Amino acid sequence: MAVKKKVESLSEVTVRFAGDSGDGMQLTGSQFSDTTALVGNDLSTLPDYPAEIRAPAGTIYGVSGFQLHFGSSDVHTPGDRPDVLVAMNPAAIKKNLSELKNGGIIIANTDSFDAKNLKLAKYETNPLEDGTLDGYSVFQVPVTTLTAKALENSALSQKEINRCKNFFALGMMYWLYDRPLDQTLVWISKKFQSKPEFIEANETALKAGYNFGEMTEAFTTRYRIEPARLPKGTYKSISGNEATALGMLTASVKSKLPAFLGSYPITPASEILQYFSNYKNFGVKTFQAEDEIAGITSAIGAAYAGYLGFTTTSGPGLALKTEAMGLAVMTELPLVVINVQRGGPSTGLPTKTEQADLLQAIYGRNGEAPIPVIAAATPSDCFNMAIEASRIAVKYMTPVILLTDGYLANGSEPWKIPHNDEIPAIEAKFVTETEGFQPYSRDENLARPWVKPGTPGLEHRIGGLEKANIKGTVSYDPDNHDLMIKLRAEKVRKVVNDIPKLEVDGDSTGKLLVAGWGGTYGAIKEAIIKVRRKGYNVSQVHFRYLNPFPGNTGEVVSSFKKVLVPEINLGQLATVLRSQFLIPVEQLNVVRGLPLRTADIADKIIELLGGENE
Repeated sequence: MAVKKKVESLSEVTVRFAGDSGDGMQLTGSQFSDTTALVGNDLSTLPDYPAEIRAPAGTIYGVSGFQLHFGSSDVHTPGDRPDVLVAMNPAAIKKNLSELKNGGIIIANTDSFDAKNLKLAKYETNPLEDGTLDGYSVFQVPVTTLTAKALENSALSQKEINRCKNFFALGMMYWLYDRPLDQTLVWISKKFQSKPEFIEANETALKAGYNFGEMTEAFTTRYRIEPARLPKGTYKSISGNEATALGMLTASVKSKLPAFLGSYPITPASEILQYFSNYKNFGVKTFQAEDEIAGITSAIGAAYAGYLGFTTTSGPGLALKTEAMGLAVMTELPLVVINVQRGGPSTGLPTKTEQADLLQAIYGRNGEAPIPVIAAATPSDCFNMAIEASRIAVKYMTPVILLTDGYLANGSEPWKIPHNDEIPAIEAKFVTETEGFQPYSRDENLARPWVKPGTPGLEHRIGGLEKANIKGTVSYDPDNHDLMIKLRAEKVRKVVNDIPKLEVDGDSTGKLLVAGWGGTYGAIKEAIIKVRRKGYNVSQVHFRYLNPFPGNTGEVVSSFKKVLVPEINLGQLATVLRSQFLIPVEQLNVVRGLPLRTADIADKIIELLGGENE
């Protein structure tokens, strides 16, 4: 007989699933996210992968996590600290306990708290028994045993049965937060369509976890979060990498140019190549190169041949591509270079997020090699900015760098799918007339002609050596070099005429302006909302265009007594703003491989305002 349960309504919740890499936490989190999106909650996610590919099972370094923040109103971040921790082993508690909110819920798989796993997690005693978890609501659930009991008649091996425990945990969480099972049941049927025994086992485990929540006396309360009031439309839960790939594809369709992606796989950018390769029916061509240099040079070759050329990478790969980016600058061919930033330097933190490649993107090439640089603000914004990077590249005949980061790439949120008519066309023009043709003549944007190789009568020199103005022949003339350097720089500066003005959220003048870029948008936005509720007057701007800055940037930043720049680096945007606009800039720099915390930004805002609200 089911135990009578109390139902409590909440406006928002942050949940973190954590366990060994083999415990299926990423799958559990993504299924919970997809279902949450389906029922209409706004959400933001943060997968947290181990940095080591094969970290020993049971160790702190091997813990894989997935955090989800969902609610009945706008959600901008994956949450600062989780309300709930689902811990599949002791190491998951050891790694995540300091992040959990005071009084938060812990659901622990007691079957894994044996002597071996406690030792691997560096526990001398069992935290479930020694008072370590005092102050938290702890639910001890023998997840492994209950899964095995539910599947005792299954044809699967014991090892395979153990791997189903994540679906038991997922079913339990579906019950706790009043989520339907339907979406996951459909996913299981499709995923294991050739293995009916796996379908039956995983479905049984999922339902068993749900029924356990309903029947057990341990849970006396379940929680309900009403759907968010999102603008009317068709939504899809999308990650930044998938959004980037769809933006690239859309740019190809809108420009009527075939797309080519030449890339070398690198975490956390590899998924873009995987997603993009699924669209061969759109004429997409993908090339998994043997190294980063081959990836970008193949894309430059494709651009020369009349394709919309892309290459994707992360920070270490961008370093290897720098000479070829100079080649794209010299040849003045349209190319989109996508850098999914990760923790550095060197190999650094491959699976963690960072914003430390801004100066590299703006300045990091030999010679005077200016390139437009733009950045996405949210996972779904990666779609818009991939299109925008392509538009600028084609219109100005220049390489463009699009910056995303590990959080945006792997995080997901609801994306309102735009109608085709809402996305402007990208005009791509190829010169075919021989009369008056000069390979380095320029239009009003200082863009040179784009000529498909093999067009009769339009043969011209191409390559990395300096070109003579207008004629395009190789030139070592010093005055010509000075002229060409300045023309290429002026072309990039002209992009400012073709990008939107910087928009201020809040008063256009005042005591404090908080300026961010890239994936810090959500954390800054929620911090602004938080301090405004306390009566503080503060304004926000967010830079999506970083080279050149929007035309009104100087006017905006000079209209405030103080400018605060929170960044996941040691102050790179702050450095550029100081150098270009000669203004004092306050910094908030936390480089933990994780998104900035809303609370840290809010505290800094209050500190700079002297603790006095207005």
